[in-house]
Amino acid sequence: MTRSLNYRILLRREPEGGYTVTVPTLPGCVTFGETVDEAIAMAREAIEVYIEDLQEKGEEIPTEEGLLEYTLTVEAHT
Repeated sequence: MTRSLNYRILLRREPEGGYTVTVPTLPGCVTFGETVDEAIAMAREAIEVYIEDLQEKGEEIPTEEGLLEYTLTVEAHT
């Protein structure tokens, strides 16, 4: 049986170039790409491998079901 799962990814531009990608819902799922497109492709592969590993271990696959996301803006006095 196959089902589609959706995951948010965060891309951070690195000072030396390229992008580091993290998947907040999957702890330790981190990858890198030289371009945004490459970073997204690498993230897809990393997520697939992460999920396969969980399945092989018989562990539950985390999902973002019921997740609410909000961005707060705060004042920083510097």
